[in-house]
Amino acid sequence: MNKILITGCNGQLGRALNRLLEGKQGITLINTDVDTLDICDLEQVQKRMEAERPDTVINCAAHTAVDKCETDQENAYRINAVGPRNLAIAARKVGAVIVQVSTDYVFAGDASRPYVETDKTSPQSVYGSTKLEGEKFVQQENEKFFIFRTAWLYGEGNNFVRTMLRLGEEVLAGKRDRITVVSDQVGSPTSALELARMMLHVVPQGEYGIYHATCEGDTSWYEFAREIFRQAGMDVDVVPVTTDEYPAQAKRPAYSILENRRLNQMGSYRMKDWKDALTEYMEERKEQ
Repeated sequence: MNKILITGCNGQLGRALNRLLEGKQGITLINTDVDTLDICDLEQVQKRMEAERPDTVINCAAHTAVDKCETDQENAYRINAVGPRNLAIAARKVGAVIVQVSTDYVFAGDASRPYVETDKTSPQSVYGSTKLEGEKFVQQENEKFFIFRTAWLYGEGNNFVRTMLRLGEEVLAGKRDRITVVSDQVGSPTSALELARMMLHVVPQGEYGIYHATCEGDTSWYEFAREIFRQAGMDVDVVPVTTDEYPAQAKRPAYSILENRRLNQMGSYRMKDWKDALTEYMEERKEQ
């Protein structure tokens, strides 16, 4: 894992990986994003892979605008399915490992217990179905693969935590009275930095396959928002609403909890509790 090519390097996970890897002895980083590598163009991907010959390819590129995917289906498929396929093919030809980041949206979201890696997939949205196709292509095209399914990701960039803090400031400034947040969707908020740490720990071990990778514990979006404000020391009125009261184009999984079964069975890395990971994130924000 000495030479690592990262796609989507300017996204939340891409930035977290860079933070952990930059300047690390024996590591050569090749950062790419949409402006320097079109993962949907197989010929371009193969040429770049031949020129760089990385040991590991980490695909952080994705069409993650969940609602927009519903009306931009062709593009979603190209980026979330064809792109990973191209990367897996090109990585295989140079003997590289392919690391694909996936999502809780590959499941129906109607379970009564946390989803494990072997559970049946049944995506309910274009985003979920195109990400699942990406998973399948990666497995078909490169036997040296890792697929990490994560959820509710936040890091350096636009995310739920930053949105809540911004809205909270508006409440405190008298620009709005309160904040409404969905209370009937549950999952595990996950720090991009914690996800990156885990990936860099697991990938070198060479235990290929699918992993669930979220911070431990679970909550609702409403309780997540309350915890954000509690940790920020902001006295903000948060009102719970139902999914039906907050209409969106794409169907969201009501039950989005993933169990990190395989990761915990390995025993070498346990992801932080979601509240502890949030505390780390909030403290770092204060220092910036």
